[in-house]
Amino acid sequence: MKVVVLCSGGMDSVTALYAARQEHDVMAAVSFDYGAKHNAREIPCASAHAAGLGVRHEVIALPFVNQLFASALLASGGDIPEGHYQAENMRQTVVPFRNAIMLSIAAGFAESIGASGLVIAAHAGDHVIYPDCRESFMAAMGDAMRLGTYAGIGLLRPFIAWDKARIAAEGARLGVDFARTWSCYKGGAVHCGRCGTCVERREAFARAGLADPTPYESTDPLPTQPSPC
Repeated sequence: MKVVVLCSGGMDSVTALYAARQEHDVMAAVSFDYGAKHNAREIPCASAHAAGLGVRHEVIALPFVNQLFASALLASGGDIPEGHYQAENMRQTVVPFRNAIMLSIAAGFAESIGASGLVIAAHAGDHVIYPDCRESFMAAMGDAMRLGTYAGIGLLRPFIAWDKARIAAEGARLGVDFARTWSCYKGGAVHCGRCGTCVERREAFARAGLADPTPYESTDPLPTQPSPC
């Protein structure tokens, strides 16, 4: 299948890019610059991996998101919360309907360049906090994309039932250089080690039994995962 891969530059989406290259004809990787605090750190990672694989890379600017939406993740928002990535305070990092916006644009781009599928790296660890990463949403969005395009664009979500440790293991198998991926929502010079995405990243490598190549400001003990309600 000819596909477009949504690739932010994080470890999940970069792994999805490498996996897609094994199974599909990857016509392009797409990143979105929507004003997140860490966009300037992660997009160059996406670009580097796409270049290394010989894949076209497009960066699509969405300045209206930072201007009009409310989220701590955005440059216009408040401080990034710290703690476990499934903790209630991580809801502050939700960008309302972000995946729907990005998938809509990517679907139009995919059809325009002759692709018939979109790959997104949403995974099980995202489900607690981010409603637009859950399978119920992805299934509905996939139906909308298929019905709303002449190409019948399919939405491929290979990691939707995987945890991040499994993704880390798959990336290692595929030869992904995780040192050239970015997770920290704060977007500083190095990963902070304390925000939800840093905690998730640290946990993933530990649970997968992999050496973590990431420099962190803090390697304090990881917070406990909240109990399900």
